[in-house]
Amino acid sequence: MQLLNNRVRPYAWGSRTTIAELLGRAVPAPHPEAELWLGAHPGDPSTVVHDEGERSLLDVLAEDPTGQLGPDVAARWGGRLPFLLKVLAAEEPLSLQAHPSAAQAAEGYAREEKAGIPREAGNRNYPDPTAKPELLCAVTEFHALAGFREPARTVELLRAIETPALSGHVGLLAGEPNGEGLRALFTTWITLPQPAIDALLPDLLDACVAHVKDHGEFELECRTVLELGERYPGDCGVLAALLLNRLVLAPGEAIFLPAGNLHTYLHGTGVEVLANSDNVLRGGLTPKHVDVPELLRVLDFSFGDMARSTGEENGPRRVYRTAAPEFELSRVEWSADEPRTEVKLEGGTPRILVCVDGDVRAVAVDGRELGLRRGMSMWVPAADPDVVIAPAGDGRVRLFAATVGSGTGGVSGL
Repeated sequence: MQLLNNRVRPYAWGSRTTIAELLGRAVPAPHPEAELWLGAHPGDPSTVVHDEGERSLLDVLAEDPTGQLGPDVAARWGGRLPFLLKVLAAEEPLSLQAHPSAAQAAEGYAREEKAGIPREAGNRNYPDPTAKPELLCAVTEFHALAGFREPARTVELLRAIETPALSGHVGLLAGEPNGEGLRALFTTWITLPQPAIDALLPDLLDACVAHVKDHGEFELECRTVLELGERYPGDCGVLAALLLNRLVLAPGEAIFLPAGNLHTYLHGTGVEVLANSDNVLRGGLTPKHVDVPELLRVLDFSFGDMARSTGEENGPRRVYRTAAPEFELSRVEWSADEPRTEVKLEGGTPRILVCVDGDVRAVAVDGRELGLRRGMSMWVPAADPDVVIAPAGDGRVRLFAATVGSGTGGVSGL
């Protein structure tokens, strides 16, 4: 086991305080910091700290894939670490987006490679040939839009804020309150000419203002539409937000986003584990490239409430299992007033650990020891033996551990 140094992604929607505070740096940061990447993605790999300095985790894996990943993982994933761990700090809403399935990613990547589109190009949809399912666990209260709401419920929302210009659109879903109706309405909105959007949105926003003033049933949804309308004037994503589940996650609650799930994160701090990919199909709420035909090709118009999970409890450890074979997330937490029970992390599989509160002591069964303070992280290769972790001081302690999926299922998408 070895300490990691990790890269920060400075997207405009990020926080100038959250990641800087986590890493013990000066606050506020000079620019927004959105994501701390922990892993071996070629775009921003972590470095492994050793006595002679630092080495890219990519190079460490390439030198000894079997020892670092284990023979089964190395064979299945071609010597790649299949997951990426992130600390995500959303000060403002992200773009509305979805991610492809494995087959869609492989086909799209091959198509764009053949077309000669540079992997860093703004119009590149598939910089990676792999899928990107993800799981988000809230560290603070976390706000999101994710998955299509039950159509009948969405019709109720739309009728509560109906305007003359909106009435024909409401009929599309009311007449066919199912996945096909959602597809028809979403496709209509995302392909509207800009003059039509500019004519539709002002009256809609006025209706949302009135609904909020009256403390109507859909006050939270309308507040969200108003916030998005202010940040992204004239953006079709403001309309699309009306179709999605509005979520408020408490710390420790997690949602799993499989391929095709339309979503955006609105505000909060979370730990995200995902397949080791950066494939994003955007659907609005962004000045970046929106490839409408490709987005419609990958979207899943299944609907219903988003499942939430607080993990399977085993003492201080909670495990969030999903259908994704690439990853599995654990949250280990000790409050200040509970027994400081040790937790064993089994050897034989690669892991990345990050401490988000307090101090942790990690001891391998062969006697090696490593301490993690808040903001620190470590790499545990598959060749290492079992590791026992425990709090190293008083007060609350929280850390997250990512590893390869166990394949037992658990948190569903919808």
